[in-house]
Amino acid sequence: MLTLLGIPGALRAASTNRLLLAEARRAFGDAIHTEADLRLPLYDGDLEATHGIPPEVQTLADQIAAADAIVISTPEYNKSVPGVLKNALDWVSRTKGGPWRDKPVAILSAADGRGGGDRSQFALRLCLVPFRPRVLPGPEVMVADASHAFDADGHLKDERYQKALAELMHLLRAEADRP
Repeated sequence: MLTLLGIPGALRAASTNRLLLAEARRAFGDAIHTEADLRLPLYDGDLEATHGIPPEVQTLADQIAAADAIVISTPEYNKSVPGVLKNALDWVSRTKGGPWRDKPVAILSAADGRGGGDRSQFALRLCLVPFRPRVLPGPEVMVADASHAFDADGHLKDERYQKALAELMHLLRAEADRP
């Protein structure tokens, strides 16, 4: 059975990006689903030099390495990725073994603005380049007006978003099944 790692770019339990990750898990289908925890210390070279890689960072790196596929759902904070997501990427870059290398990755975003997180997706793609994952080019899933995009059960209301997400998750599964 495939392992799908979901990485929420927001810490809030009620984040629309967590709702979007749940929708992505449903669309991906049968898999072992794991959700990353980005409550990590701020990257600090002195901390690393003194204490090494924090255990929670190593856990995240190990989750990435063990996953068959990864889906990242990020809000847009001040026209870019949230600090917690960038911090996680910075920390994981310091771990051994290149856990991102050749991993199939799908990027999603939900934001209250009308772009739905388009700038955060662009910034995230740039941040991932040095790690050399297989980032899917699309379809792009950018949920605009996110606080109104989900029904009371946490499901996407708009059929266009549902269809794009279903296609993206189908492609992610196909990438994960590829040798």
